[in-house]
Amino acid sequence: MAEATTTPKVDYFRMPRPLWRKLKKHLPKRRRRKSAKGGRPRASERAVANAIWYVLWTGCQWKALHRDWFGVSSSVVHERFQSWREMGIFEKLSRRMVEYYARERGGIGWKWQAMDSKHAASPLGGEKTGKNPTDRGKLGAKINLMVDGRGAPLSVVLTGANRHDKVSAVELIVAFSVKRPAHKEQHLCADKAYDSEDVREFASAASYETHIKVNPRRSRKAAEPPPDDDSPKRIYPARRWMVERTISWLTKRRSLRTRWAKKAGNWLALVQLACAHILFNLAVFG
Repeated sequence: MAEATTTPKVDYFRMPRPLWRKLKKHLPKRRRRKSAKGGRPRASERAVANAIWYVLWTGCQWKALHRDWFGVSSSVVHERFQSWREMGIFEKLSRRMVEYYARERGGIGWKWQAMDSKHAASPLGGEKTGKNPTDRGKLGAKINLMVDGRGAPLSVVLTGANRHDKVSAVELIVAFSVKRPAHKEQHLCADKAYDSEDVREFASAASYETHIKVNPRRSRKAAEPPPDDDSPKRIYPARRWMVERTISWLTKRRSLRTRWAKKAGNWLALVQLACAHILFNLAVFG
């Protein structure tokens, strides 16, 4: 009887070594100080990174981390996490992984890009939250995401759940982690939530050819395309599923399903760490 083959699962207790090496390069170097009185040694950076990795995947509270699991207290882990976030460590890691992805995959797939958003409940409220009109007015937040043709996350913006997607579209186009070439052919795909003349005009000014689904709630006159010549319109294959797949990858991490962080920067740091991991997987496994 042949042995059953299974795919390797994610180790929730240990950050992948290649990703840790990338993160370690951005951490501040600590000088060893000789003290006559001695004292407790500083907690290992690797142990703190593993604890943050565990919180990202399980969605547990910081206080729920046991010292026996990682050899470091929960208060130290949370303090170190906020310190790294304030220094922009996770943002730098995300940008570095975009460069690594582009180098390994022969460049970024600029030709076809897509954007979409994901609602997340925010019971504790905090920065960049709002009443979700699709969830009986409960407090919530949004993860707005822009990906390339392979689904690699290139731009992330956090907003309140009550903010319209067409307003966030401009910020997504502006907030790229790398410089976007303006001379190449670029298509932008989006669903009907982005159906707005302002979005189309801004995207066209940014050298995009838009493929935005028409919202049926708009008037028939506004939904009708402008008159054109008799040449047949070219039909492109569906490309919006790329960003939907990437969002499903993000929501596999339970800390991104429900936002428990009151500070928007703390939640954004977890999103950036998740995007860095997705970029690493796309660079290595395709």
